[in-house]
Amino acid sequence: MSAQSAEPGRPVEVVLVKGGRTKIRYTAELLSDDGTRIAVRAPWAGDGVRDFGFVRFEAGDVFTEYYWRDRWYAVKEVRAASGALKGWYCDVTRPAVLGGGELVVEDLDLDLWRSADGTDVRRLDEDEFAESGLAERDPAAAASAVTALDELEALASVEGGLESLLA
Repeated sequence: MSAQSAEPGRPVEVVLVKGGRTKIRYTAELLSDDGTRIAVRAPWAGDGVRDFGFVRFEAGDVFTEYYWRDRWYAVKEVRAASGALKGWYCDVTRPAVLGGGELVVEDLDLDLWRSADGTDVRRLDEDEFAESGLAERDPAAAASAVTALDELEALASVEGGLESLLA
């Protein structure tokens, strides 16, 4: 698929693949594509409420999602229906591929959350990553994933760090 930039304003299907299967598919509005970074906006696409204990994703929430063709992560700004910022949910992924109206991203299990006020930065799903077997199947990809999580954590731990990626 092409690394050419796409036209803003059009719908794209975001396809999140995990373990070789489509985990979720949803329609988003393409906000921008500079050939490297792709930004889309979509309402919460999950079924019902997802309560992590530290944040709830629910109907009315809006996700502005940033994907890169050359980085091993995606950053999702999460806002409540009121517009209030909840925080940033970051997925460690293989670089995104956009083509044929689809934005395809392979989830590598590792995630990071940063609350809106920056007081809660937490690594997530390291156990799932270890159990995935990626380190044995594809050591280079596993190393890139761990490096990406470390980079995200460093950015999230500095005021304005994640936001600088999205400006």
